[in-house]
Amino acid sequence: MERKKVTIRDLLEMKKAGKRIVAVSLYDYPTAFFADKAGVDVILVGDGSVGMTALGYNSTVPVTMNEMITFCRAVVRGAKHSLILGDMPFMSYNTTEEALRNAGRFMKEAGVDAVKLEGGKEVSDKVKAISEAGIPVTGHIGLTPQSASLSGGYKVQGRSAQTAKKILEDAIALEQSGAFAIVIEFSTAEAAQLVSRKLTIPVFGWGSGSHCDGIGLNISDILGLSLGLDPRFAKKYANLHDSILNALESYRIEVQAKQFPEEIHSVHMDKSEYEDLLRMRLT
Repeated sequence: MERKKVTIRDLLEMKKAGKRIVAVSLYDYPTAFFADKAGVDVILVGDGSVGMTALGYNSTVPVTMNEMITFCRAVVRGAKHSLILGDMPFMSYNTTEEALRNAGRFMKEAGVDAVKLEGGKEVSDKVKAISEAGIPVTGHIGLTPQSASLSGGYKVQGRSAQTAKKILEDAIALEQSGAFAIVIEFSTAEAAQLVSRKLTIPVFGWGSGSHCDGIGLNISDILGLSLGLDPRFAKKYANLHDSILNALESYRIEVQAKQFPEEIHSVHMDKSEYEDLLRMRLT
């Protein structure tokens, strides 16, 4: 049976039914194609995935709108059924006007299904404006990489009762402002569970325990392609790091040893054409 396009209504129904939502963050056409074919419900084109994994930046901060739109377009071309979230990069929603303009660019130029922006109560006015403009929007609380330097770096959030309460208050404010879903990143399992129970909208956990409505991981962590990073909350389902390295080393060795290409990898001219070529005056 042909798989249908995943919609926001589908995600809401999955939460009500207690059915776990599968999410992956990725950034290119090939992995989007495979994730879609594997039945992934939600694909997040995250500025962290784009900036730090695909482009090699030290943080998410340098990522631009144009870069995000380019990567989102690639993912949209690869995934026909998964719901696709475009992550609004640093300083792209500093004002309500900027938030509306750039959210509109994601929808019109990239063709995503919804946008995501980081922050809690402090961005609820932007979430409200985007939602009221008819653009589906997802919130992002817990660890917010765009502002991680202000909160002491990439550390787990919600360890204390007070900080967990702040996470819950932010989540409620975002839901009330019109967000159709929430991402909670690198939070304690207890805080994430509380948020998931309190909200009527889906909560996607990235490194936030097992009690969220949806679970997300970065494609590089899933495939074992992380370059020097090994998050404690991630699980490798393959080891492409070693596979790719071994393949490239084998290629190098065979080329240097003149073992590749072999005769089977060559295409030849017709013999008579080659003889005609040899009879020509070549300069």
